[in-house]
Amino acid sequence: MYRARTVLTNLVPLASLIPRAAPDRFASWILKSDHILCSITGTDIRHYSSSVATEPFLNGSSSAYVEEMYNAWLADPKSVHVSWDSFFRNSSAGAAPGQAYQAPPSLAEPGRNQLPITSLAPLLGAAGAPALGGQVNEKVIDDHLAVQAIIRSYQARGHLVSELDPLGIMYADLHSTFSDRKGKPHEIVVRKYMLEEGDMDRVFKLPSTTFIGGKEKALSLREILSRLENAYCRHIGVEFMFINSLEQCNWIRQKLETPGVMEISSEEKRLILARLTRATGFEAFLARKWSSEKRFGLEGCEILIPAMKAVIDKSTELGVESIVMGMPHRGRLNVLANVCRKPLEQIFTQFAALEAADDGSGDVKYHLGTYIERLNRVTNKNIRLAVVANPSHLEAVDPIVQGKTRAEQFYRGDGEGKKVMSLLLHGDAAFCGQGIVYETFHLSDLPDYTTHGTIHIVVNNQIGFTTDPRHSRSSPYCTDVARVVNAPIFHVNSDDPEAVMHVCKIAAEWRATFHKDVVIDIVSYRRNGHNEIDEPMFTQPLMYRKIKTTPHVLDKYSKRLIEEGVVTTEEVKDVRDKYEKICEESYLNARKETHIKYKDWLDSPWSGFFEGKDPLKVSPTGVKEDTLVHIGKRMSSPPPNAAEFVIHKGIERILRSRMEMVESRTVDWALGEGMAFGSLLKEGIHVRLSGQDVERGTFSHRHHVLHHQLVDKATYRPLCHLYPDQGPYTVCNSSLSEFGVLGFELGYSMTNPNALVCWEAQFGDFNNTAQCIIDQFISSGQAKWVRQSGLVMLNPHGLEGMGPEHSSARLERFLQMSSDDPDYFPPESEEFAVRQLHDINWIVANCSTPANYFHILRRQIALPFRKPLILMTPKSLLRHPEAKSSFDEMTENTQFLRVIPDQGPASQNPSSVKKLLFCTGKVYYDLKKAREERKLEGDIAISRVEQISPFPYDLIKKECAKYSNASLAWAQEEAKNQGSWTYVQPRFHTALSGSRDVRPPIQREGFFNKLFGGKSDDNATSQLDSPNTKPRIISYVGRPTAASPATGSKMQHLKELNALLDDALSL
Repeated sequence: MYRARTVLTNLVPLASLIPRAAPDRFASWILKSDHILCSITGTDIRHYSSSVATEPFLNGSSSAYVEEMYNAWLADPKSVHVSWDSFFRNSSAGAAPGQAYQAPPSLAEPGRNQLPITSLAPLLGAAGAPALGGQVNEKVIDDHLAVQAIIRSYQARGHLVSELDPLGIMYADLHSTFSDRKGKPHEIVVRKYMLEEGDMDRVFKLPSTTFIGGKEKALSLREILSRLENAYCRHIGVEFMFINSLEQCNWIRQKLETPGVMEISSEEKRLILARLTRATGFEAFLARKWSSEKRFGLEGCEILIPAMKAVIDKSTELGVESIVMGMPHRGRLNVLANVCRKPLEQIFTQFAALEAADDGSGDVKYHLGTYIERLNRVTNKNIRLAVVANPSHLEAVDPIVQGKTRAEQFYRGDGEGKKVMSLLLHGDAAFCGQGIVYETFHLSDLPDYTTHGTIHIVVNNQIGFTTDPRHSRSSPYCTDVARVVNAPIFHVNSDDPEAVMHVCKIAAEWRATFHKDVVIDIVSYRRNGHNEIDEPMFTQPLMYRKIKTTPHVLDKYSKRLIEEGVVTTEEVKDVRDKYEKICEESYLNARKETHIKYKDWLDSPWSGFFEGKDPLKVSPTGVKEDTLVHIGKRMSSPPPNAAEFVIHKGIERILRSRMEMVESRTVDWALGEGMAFGSLLKEGIHVRLSGQDVERGTFSHRHHVLHHQLVDKATYRPLCHLYPDQGPYTVCNSSLSEFGVLGFELGYSMTNPNALVCWEAQFGDFNNTAQCIIDQFISSGQAKWVRQSGLVMLNPHGLEGMGPEHSSARLERFLQMSSDDPDYFPPESEEFAVRQLHDINWIVANCSTPANYFHILRRQIALPFRKPLILMTPKSLLRHPEAKSSFDEMTENTQFLRVIPDQGPASQNPSSVKKLLFCTGKVYYDLKKAREERKLEGDIAISRVEQISPFPYDLIKKECAKYSNASLAWAQEEAKNQGSWTYVQPRFHTALSGSRDVRPPIQREGFFNKLFGGKSDDNATSQLDSPNTKPRIISYVGRPTAASPATGSKMQHLKELNALLDDALSL
């Protein structure tokens, strides 16, 4: 027994595992043990580790048996099993605990990442033979690890030396000039992991993180390097190893590394050639016919057209039915012609100086959008393609495309983005230079903004206008911004069409598989300057000398296919001639046209919306009182399962106060807004409210999402539970972005006219970081692109002593961009108000009552057309005791009041009123309070202008006539050079004076005029005072001119306010 115990001490570290280290109890302990683990080094074995519990010699046998085996071995080593012989030999020789036992060879297949040691036998040599000590040669292990590191190096850094530049000048990440690196692998890729030349023909087992072997499990180092070079360092360079998901990394590896993965059929090659011929032929045709015209052609990157078509083909094959596209101007005409298949006649007429058949100002041909439904001939499935119109602000269209895509997905019930997708094209300089790209990427995975994956294609000209990339970006690649959302980036040489097609198919499959963004960077060049009449040799002489000697990609690919025997020279010429003939026929047809039609270029048609409507009839905006009560009670009640849903005590107080208001038939601002939304939802209208902190409201007034105080993410949205068949309500806090999110909501609003889409600024002046969307799209979108939108912008506005950045929504900017004529008083008629709304570019209002806010929101849907609504919304009025409305102002037969006249004592005796003040918004309550304090209610009348633009000439004229003996003044809290004053002053003059020209402006009998009866009235006559009447003038009351919107001093603010009130109420 003693001997057995001695032997046992040389086993695995059992002694430390035995309770209380009692050697005499080891046998009983063995019998009780279920999990003794032992690590074993192998010599001629297949596994490097083994579990002791599975071995027969320690499976519960008695200590007597072990001692008997030992005694027998001492007498004759051959009398025991070879495994016991080996164990006792090693134990007697002083082997360390755990090193004495050796498992017998196993016939089982090696596991994942395991290597049969027999496969290393030829490499071990005599010194490393298993019989002499049992240790594997360390060099073998190190070499295998080095090979694994090399494979990973290519996957991570192979793109750095890929042959991406078709001009052969620079590597794509600008790290060095292009040079031939065939032969020894590049140091920047493999770093210190390279093996010796003598190792090149050694065979290494491939790890599970590569697919270069195909069905082979091991390859020579030379073959491994060759296959990695072909996969990662030829004409495709891929950045993907920063992605955190192993599944996604392996998916990309498989698509790139599998042997023969890029082989395509002769039929596919001919299709690429035909598409490339059309793309090249289109640009050549335009260059011949209109050599001096700007068209921002695609020369140098004609492969974009086959690339886009490959993405569309693969996507439609995978189930996509609608694709929304956004792009800059380069190549737009070619995309419209050859991707969307817009009739060539419509494109060619844009080059002719023809008069437009529609009203609107139009836009240059390379900014226009379109909408096409057609059959995809490759997949034999119908596809809808929309190219969104875009100004010269290259990337501004990105969030608009995403919003339009998201809306289409929403209305189709496409919750996973399987049927509708977005495709965005970019230029290299803009992609890395414009911040909106980053903002748009950060919407890509937000629950209420995701489009479930966008395919981005960068047309990388390796230049921005005249600026060298080395001076236009700090990042290695122009696409590095995409890394923030773990989007894989495929760089590809534009002069290898088959590589481009391969990458496009991978991108489409990636989007369909993972529903995440992906970037294709087509590294190309620009054969002309920034436009066709620009001279690039001034600034890039070396690059353009090289470009002049570079053959077109069509010539290169044609030659390659002729050499491969895929096509003949005659077939190549025949394809070119056929497309040339198509272009010529369309050109002749286009010359017969006498007008251009802007509506041919509409990117978001609203089928059936305008038809059968009275173009000047507004639906009523008042609702039944029962509806108001029902919505008010739902908004004032806790969740139905209130016992389990714990809401905040403060929210309980808010709900109680709402219920009290409903019972007293009054509403405050938040309740009025909720009733506007709720009544539209009852009618089946989709309502969407988006922006920073809108769920609660910046000023903690809205509370459209109630949060369980004890359970994370448990919420209740009262407006989603009003009626069983109501429209859907979406309220969503956005990312801290204005440019991106306002653009997104504009795109959303373009998709469906029967939806109320609202964007709220956290504070009004925060809209200035979205000024590009306001200027280029919202203000002028209909005039340029015949595209209507009913988007509502809510801009908290008002000077309340909170400093310059939390006071003004810059009302003056919106009014300055309003398109109504200050010198023209339209003919008065029953349709005066709606005709004004029809003719203007947008509506600007500053409501002072919840009821008017309720009506103006509902009017957005009640109008027979759509106009953007710019609302100045209050801050202090949200809780002002007087800023409340009765149900009587919201029920049936009530409507939005463009002007709210004085309803106090002054209105009872207008002839004795000495002063008539006009104002808008919150300042009314300041003026009213001061008037009461000074007992001037009978001397001074105060009228509120609620809709500032279009200007209510008719009501202003009526008010002024009512108080015929009163002096007139405009009071505002903003500085004199801000706010409404500069807008209203000339319009008051027109409404009051007979000296202004009141003839209507000359208008074309255009598309929208025909549709909405916008024809000018030749019988219009002046309703103004006769020239003999002394004209009345309006004076200004308010703060003097200022550079800053407001003071930062509370004391100074109060001082300025008191001066304003003194001035306004002086007689």
